[in-house]
Amino acid sequence: MNLDDLSDDPDHDLHSPAERAAAASRSTWVSVAVNLVLSITQIAVGIVARSQALIADGLHSLSDLVADFVVLLASHHSQKDADADHPYGHQRFETAASLVLGLLLLAVGAGMLWSAARKLESPETIETVQVMALWVAGAALVGKELLFRYMLAVAKRVKSSMLVANAWHARSDAASSLVVGIGIIGNLAGYPILDPIAAAIVGFMVARMGWSFSWDALHDLMDRAIDEQEVEAIRRTLAETPGVRNVHDVRTRKMGDLIVVDAHIEVDAHISVEAGHDIAVAARQRVLQRHRVLNLMTHVDPWHRPDLDHARPGPGSH
Repeated sequence: MNLDDLSDDPDHDLHSPAERAAAASRSTWVSVAVNLVLSITQIAVGIVARSQALIADGLHSLSDLVADFVVLLASHHSQKDADADHPYGHQRFETAASLVLGLLLLAVGAGMLWSAARKLESPETIETVQVMALWVAGAALVGKELLFRYMLAVAKRVKSSMLVANAWHARSDAASSLVVGIGIIGNLAGYPILDPIAAAIVGFMVARMGWSFSWDALHDLMDRAIDEQEVEAIRRTLAETPGVRNVHDVRTRKMGDLIVVDAHIEVDAHISVEAGHDIAVAARQRVLQRHRVLNLMTHVDPWHRPDLDHARPGPGSH
């Protein structure tokens, strides 16, 4: 799921920063409890049962604990009010958290790949695992899938891309537990090399998802625009405002899960400045009410007149 799947929905009630922070806190503490139990169990049983794949999966669960606390920290900071240094608020703490989550996954995945590669270089050192490892891998698979479904439902309800990232982090854990289970079954069936191969596959999956989250968050921090469908919805809301004759140059950038918009609206050239200002205020209010827009800056242009904002200065112009 792409983080942009949290599309604009005028019929969906917008949640306040406090409500979104509370939802993030509740779901993340559930994740903390689940990952704490799983990581301890997987690593302990993996050592006893001699399963490198199960140990790798346990380390993955352990990394989730760190990720959960990153989410809690970002959720706390992102709900702070705007101040002199951050006039648009602190919503990008969530984007920064998604970047940290991605980098953490990337590092954990690379470590798993390295460890598995060393085992595969010396296949004679691979031991046969004990059957208890398979039961733990199955229990981890069920637990992580249920955690994913719960966290994704919360993320969609409050429209939080940070929670979506954390939910899909849990889904990657469920997928990794499935691969680990298959590797353990192969090991028990007489193919010991399948256990480190499973560990390597888990490492690749974790690293790939880490790269995806990091890349998306990095682009958002560089003021990436929202998708064209949502831009068109905002443009339509502006154009339908009484007094607005046309709309152009609608530009957007993400601010966490909210949007900052700049737009040029065209009004009748013969009305007063005060009337044009009132139309711009009405257009702004309509957008803020109907879309997940944090702020809209409008520029009023005369309808059917040249827009000199884009004209190149002629010779001798200053």
